[in-house]
Amino acid sequence: SLHYYTPSLTTSLYSRSIHELTLRCYRFVPSNSITMVAPQYSSSSLGIMFLALFSLLLLSTTTTRAFVSPFSSSHAAAAAATSSHSSLPQLHMFTGIVEEMGVVETLEERNDVKLWDGTIGTGTQLTINCSTVLQGAYVGCSICVSGVCLTATELIDERAFVVGLAPETLRKSNLGSLRQGDKVNLERAAAIMSEVVVVGGRGGGRNSGHFVQGHVDDTGTIAQTWVDGDSLFVQIQVPTPSLLKYIVKKGFIAVDGTSLTVCEVFPETSEFTVMLVEYTQKKIILPEKQVGDEVNIEVDVLGKYAESALAGILPRMEALERKVKELETELNQYKQSKNS
Repeated sequence: SLHYYTPSLTTSLYSRSIHELTLRCYRFVPSNSITMVAPQYSSSSLGIMFLALFSLLLLSTTTTRAFVSPFSSSHAAAAAATSSHSSLPQLHMFTGIVEEMGVVETLEERNDVKLWDGTIGTGTQLTINCSTVLQGAYVGCSICVSGVCLTATELIDERAFVVGLAPETLRKSNLGSLRQGDKVNLERAAAIMSEVVVVGGRGGGRNSGHFVQGHVDDTGTIAQTWVDGDSLFVQIQVPTPSLLKYIVKKGFIAVDGTSLTVCEVFPETSEFTVMLVEYTQKKIILPEKQVGDEVNIEVDVLGKYAESALAGILPRMEALERKVKELETELNQYKQSKNS
């Protein structure tokens, strides 16, 4: 029944607004009556719907670039460059487990960028020094740079790679504020299938973090930090309350491309906290940032999928809530008239 299914599904999938609406219904309706909300959707059928959506998500990570990142400046332009790797999976999902910290070599405006029609345009080019993520890299591969999925347009002597930053990337992330010598988190695309040889040698199908797309939702601001034993806590404010509904206590979030667990959420200030263990502190750039600095935020995409999948049920629940209130009013009026 919906009484059994909805709270457990929406809580585990981080859809707070739907869950709260369900709880509001419970205040008015006996538990044995909740099944009337959507009788055509049993718990098993809704579960199958979710599993189907989740399967599509996995498929999107193991096929060619069917879902193109809006933050990558040249996914389409680099497609031809990947043709020689057609026997290998073209992955552009990440786990949020940072492989190394790269160092910005240059961030420059170029006025000699050749466009698809042969004309010359302007653009922003970022060059990063690194080592680990270059293993198995090729022109056209995806690399996550502080949480942003970007396409490598040039490899320089096995010591650096170059990416283009599209206007949308500059609007949605903090990459435009990078300076020479700044550190960035780097990760290669994730290995999902264990039966194939993955570019970069990352096989086994293990995902120690969560599904990070590299599609930054917005930037957050570090509000405060404090130390607790050997752990570092960071409190981050997001710019819009609407984004906070996808951030839940003990849920996943990607901060500058790092998969972290949310410790607490503060709706009144649109803030949340994360905690870095001693090992993580040495492997990512977040501990080096100061109060007031910006970080790239990507919420867990599963919350968005759940919200979309349940969108058809919400109107019925709202209609039920209105009807319950009407019946409650009628019942109270009946009781009053009977007592009088």
